[in-house]
Amino acid sequence: MIYNDVTIAGLGYELPPNVITSDDLEQRLAPVYEKLRIQPGQLEALTGIAERRFWDPGFRLSHGAVAAGRKALAAARIAPHEIGLLIYGGVCRENLEPATACAVADGLGIGPRAQIYDVSNACLGVLNGMVQVANAIALGQIKAGLVVSCESARAIVEATVQRLLDNPSMAVFSEALATLTGGSGAVAVVLCHASLAADGHRLLGGVARNATQHHRLCTWGPDAGFSCGGDHMMRTDAVGVLKHGVALGIETFEAFRRELSLSADQPDKVVCHQVGSAHQKTILNAFGIDPARDFVTYRYLGNIGTVSLPITAAIAAERQFLQPGDLVGLLGIGSGLNCLMLAVQW
Repeated sequence: MIYNDVTIAGLGYELPPNVITSDDLEQRLAPVYEKLRIQPGQLEALTGIAERRFWDPGFRLSHGAVAAGRKALAAARIAPHEIGLLIYGGVCRENLEPATACAVADGLGIGPRAQIYDVSNACLGVLNGMVQVANAIALGQIKAGLVVSCESARAIVEATVQRLLDNPSMAVFSEALATLTGGSGAVAVVLCHASLAADGHRLLGGVARNATQHHRLCTWGPDAGFSCGGDHMMRTDAVGVLKHGVALGIETFEAFRRELSLSADQPDKVVCHQVGSAHQKTILNAFGIDPARDFVTYRYLGNIGTVSLPITAAIAAERQFLQPGDLVGLLGIGSGLNCLMLAVQW
């Protein structure tokens, strides 16, 4: 996919107020660690994640998405009534129906002619939403669109801690380790036609690939009930996800470089989905990318699902890691397995 007149006009994000360290979680898991003879400090040592954030109990996802959306619209200097398409891309949603995007649209004052809906695709939901908005702009259907997401890990982490306390086995610990890296946050991305944002960041294009034969490697679904809460269990084959995810990533990255006609030393900078230290090291080594060209947030924010990659890009821009003229690769991968990589001229 190649785009000629689509720009990222504004980014916005919102962080929860409650910082939860890996030490905090391990203190709660002390009986499990004692029984399994696990030394304290292993959670951070294995993942590289020192802390993550949680929303207050009862916090509504749409409120986080609205807060991030307001910031993105202000940064883009785009009024709510100019948005022709609003997509909520989170894994966590408020209801089976209506779409969480409806509550966000109402909170932002989006006009009545806009298309409003949710997109769900594990950790790729926001990137998929960006592609759908870009396609609508390229087709002349809209001039501007907004993609938002808000993820909340509190309930699933709390449920996982209780599950380990109830079933203190190494098998359960291994299966639950990835869940304990989960964090929370909200993000929003405004995309528009280049004529509306002369100083925006041009979306050049991208590629997508899948390996859906591995769709059982990471699952999060209801044992009972629906909401992103205590009755849901996440089970992850971390070794399998890394092995097959890297293989899919290599295939996608090679296609990405061909599609965008990138030179041997491009992209100049990359922002990847934030999983942890082992995943980052393995992916960058496989792609031949110097870690100095990558910006990370997982150490202090954990894995925020669909929010992780775009919030990391927003913070990288805020801290001037991304410089005007940089060709930036947004390298996304999600369980399923699905991979989507986008190129942005910063």
